[in-house]
Formats: sequence, structure tokens, C-alpha cells
Amino acid sequence: MSAAFRPLLDDGAAKKSTNLSLPDTLVDEAKRLGINLSRAAARGLADEIAEKRAAQWLEENRAAISDWNDYVAEHGLPLARFRQF
Repeated sequence: MSAAFRPLLDDGAAKKSTNLSLPDTLVDEAKRLGINLSRAAARGLADEIAEKRAAQWLEENRAAISDWNDYVAEHGLPLARFRQF
């Protein structure tokens, strides 16, 4: 999980009650294993948020990344002469 979302999972953070619909088998197995459903759902949601934000960032910056890659392909790395490996 991204470090940026760890504060969202703080046990002391304010909580909002919500309804979720989950498969019975999944809930039963989680309870059998002693898994906290709220915490597991929060982690899963935080992971989904991080994945979606990363995809959005990539899309928003796709042109700049492509331009940079083209520059490096044509001119090489700007500080390559200082590399010691």
C-alpha cells in the first residue's frame, strides 16, 4: 500500500458508517480467521484509490514522460558524464 494512504487507515481517525454487500462465503471465512472486516475493507479501498490515482497521474503526465523519453533517446542522460557506473 502506498504510504500516502496510511494516514487514512489510522485507527484513531473518524469513521463513517456504511453498508457493504459482500459474498457470504467471503464474510464467513474472514470471521472464521478473525479478520476485522472494516479494517480489511478500508485497506482494500485504500489500495484501489492508490491504484486509480497512479493511473490518473500516468495519464495526465503521459505527454511529458514521452517527451522526456524522446529527449533522452536523442541526447542521452543530461548528467551521464558524472556517472560512476
